[in-house]
Amino acid sequence: MTLSTYLLYVAAVSVLIVTPGPTLLMTLSNAVNHGPGRALVSAGGALTASLGVMALSALGLGAVLAASEAAFTALKVLGAAYLVWLGVRTFRAGDRLGLTPAAPPHRSLFMQGLLVGASNPKALLFFAAFFPQFIDPASPMLPQFAILSLTFVSGDFLMLVACAFGVGRLAGWLQRTGVVRWINRVCGGLFTLMAGLLLLSRRNA
Repeated sequence: MTLSTYLLYVAAVSVLIVTPGPTLLMTLSNAVNHGPGRALVSAGGALTASLGVMALSALGLGAVLAASEAAFTALKVLGAAYLVWLGVRTFRAGDRLGLTPAAPPHRSLFMQGLLVGASNPKALLFFAAFFPQFIDPASPMLPQFAILSLTFVSGDFLMLVACAFGVGRLAGWLQRTGVVRWINRVCGGLFTLMAGLLLLSRRNA
């Protein structure tokens, strides 16, 4: 992989990272309701899932999923169902901040992030098709895969950190102004919308 190819990959990945998705919405919601620290725990779960998805893509399971309508549909329905559940829960959170001892434990938040990160089977197909565009088949595959994966995860991590601390520091002000309720309603609605879009998606979309 040449330097010019890598820089092209960085540019493409940057666009992906700044595009809002379920992981960013989850981090925003958790930062508002539970503070930036707990938001980063859930973000860590999502990034772990992303690494797993990329590893599965490298192993060729993305191609298997693309060839199996039944497997793709089953994973799609399960992912959409989880996003709907998360959306309803977020929508019903109201204007109460979770900055109390009753806030979700770290393990629960990590698992939430892990499930959100793994809830979209199209991510597996995407990376299976995306990575080969930047890999030089004449060079060792594993180092190239590691570089591409770590670049994506590092960029995504920086984006989520900025989101968590930027929004988390405003949590007190948002609570006083009554904005938290609307943030929870919007995020809950968007989670549900993304679930619907996931259900309508097709393997070759």
